[in-house]
Amino acid sequence: MTENISQAAMKTNPGGWRGLAAKLDSETLGLGLALIIVVTVFSFLSPRFLTLATFNSVAFQLPELGLLTLAMLMPIVSGGINLAITFTANICGLTLAWVLHANGGPDASVLAFVFGSLLAIAVGTASGLLMGTVIAYTGAHPILVSLSMMIFLRGLGEFLTRGGDISGFPDFIQPLGHGSLIGLPVPLLILMVAVAIWHVMMSRTRLGFSTYMIGSNIEAARYSGINTKKVLVLIYALSGAMCAVAGIIMVARFNSVRVGHGESYLLITVLACFLGGVNPFGGFGKVLSVVLALIILQVLSSGLNLLGANQHLATALWGLLLVGVMILRWVSGRLGLIMRR
Repeated sequence: MTENISQAAMKTNPGGWRGLAAKLDSETLGLGLALIIVVTVFSFLSPRFLTLATFNSVAFQLPELGLLTLAMLMPIVSGGINLAITFTANICGLTLAWVLHANGGPDASVLAFVFGSLLAIAVGTASGLLMGTVIAYTGAHPILVSLSMMIFLRGLGEFLTRGGDISGFPDFIQPLGHGSLIGLPVPLLILMVAVAIWHVMMSRTRLGFSTYMIGSNIEAARYSGINTKKVLVLIYALSGAMCAVAGIIMVARFNSVRVGHGESYLLITVLACFLGGVNPFGGFGKVLSVVLALIILQVLSSGLNLLGANQHLATALWGLLLVGVMILRWVSGRLGLIMRR
């Protein structure tokens, strides 16, 4: 069966897995060079850029966005997408908030926090399981399914909270969003652990291999013996669980939760995936490249803030960058075809 899978992989990827690895390594090196250039430019433009304050700003803002980007990565690599990531994170944060408030609010115990966190992860996983099941067993397009889930979660959250915020949490959860350990922000350490897990899962496990295969050619993957339905359900369940972790971090960072928190994150996660070399049609992508792309975007945002630029301008530039990346990918593809002729 493994031999059949490998043969199918070669058909869907003519350069073979070695060629894919070489391409992605060059992508990572290119992004690393781009990060160095961005840092160098902003260090000349602002003397306050290369400071500990800038590092702390990036390090504390990056984690929840990074976790949501990881939640977006696997569905895109599989040839789908999860448009419900931010609202899944918020509904999971609301779940944790309700458990804490039901057990004393600011006086809630550590046990209540642990139970609320586990329940939040269960809610996120259930959301992903539902999406994955519908996608896998009905053949509905992931855009439509995840969009429907996004609308449902948003409406449910607005109904339950009446459009307001929930705040007033125990002090002991604050270090989870603002604390430091061994000189590094706690949220950043959590992101680093999540990145390591995702990297190993995508590059060293059968699930990761199956995800790439499904994204390259789902029919070839099915004929090769991969249980594509099971894999798709698992992909979206893991995506939902990662959204829940992001939601917990957001509760600790903002000390409040509402349905609309982080709505702009959806654009940035998609942009980070595409900028990091992920094929929008699935089959190609690397965790480390996506993380590098995300760091570039966050450094760009922090640099613009130091220069006095409006945050809305940074959002506009991110959107323009996404269009530019798609155009450059199309141009490079056309040039590759011309050169092969």
